[in-house]
Amino acid sequence: MSDPLGWLLDPYTFEFMRLALAALAITSVVSAVVGAFVVHKGLAFLGDALAHATLAGVAIAFVNGLSISLGALVAASVTALGVGWTQRRARVSADTAIGILFVAMFSLGVLVLSRRTSYTPNLLSFVFGDILGVSRGDVVAAALLSAAVLLFVVALYRELVFASYDPATATASGLPTTALQYALLLLIAVAVVVSLRVIGIILVNAMIVIPAATASVLAQRLPAIMALGALLALVASVVGLQLSYYFELATSPTIVLVACALFAGALGVRALRERAHIEGAPQTT
Repeated sequence: MSDPLGWLLDPYTFEFMRLALAALAITSVVSAVVGAFVVHKGLAFLGDALAHATLAGVAIAFVNGLSISLGALVAASVTALGVGWTQRRARVSADTAIGILFVAMFSLGVLVLSRRTSYTPNLLSFVFGDILGVSRGDVVAAALLSAAVLLFVVALYRELVFASYDPATATASGLPTTALQYALLLLIAVAVVVSLRVIGIILVNAMIVIPAATASVLAQRLPAIMALGALLALVASVVGLQLSYYFELATSPTIVLVACALFAGALGVRALRERAHIEGAPQTT
């Protein structure tokens, strides 16, 4: 601790730590951008459901010798679109549609895995996360998927915001609101898959929801929430990596707990702001 800079940089003399940091940086950005929409729309349950639903695609791909990441992407996309379709056609709430599709896909994954008796470490890394086992290929794949998500958001930012904040007016204005809402569901699915290899099915929803929720406590405008959310996610990732390295802790849950601590800190900052505002307000007699 006598050399703070050395304490900060020493872990990254190892390539696996540099790859983990690169993957987490990519995850932080795409999760914050998509997470801003998730928090605004109240779709936190969807991220968790999609993460678990990918088990079906991962299991089927593994059994058939196909790309596990591709299987996860297909399963997440099918589930996301299925949620939108079920909600519209069955006229049920979003939570109900998510619950139906989530249980169906997760059960399918469990059923496929139940047919195998051998130990499957590749699948376990998707369940619990394997940040320190991330390869260069994983980082490149995450970067490509993230770039596609970010380019799509930039290209259709105004339309996505309009359709999210005021769908009735957006429809009256001639925007393809239904298509945009399906697109948003797909964006969430891709963000989940980007984070999946890094954090795992169990914790993936945390990186999508917690940094964006923390940013929304401190900021009001959507671009500010996205930028601040990405910064907070990156801070949580770096601090979590450092703590897990020096204190031999499990990396994924350490990062998530740091993110939760940042959320608690944001609540404290907001409380102080509100108190200062009340105390500084002119008194009426």
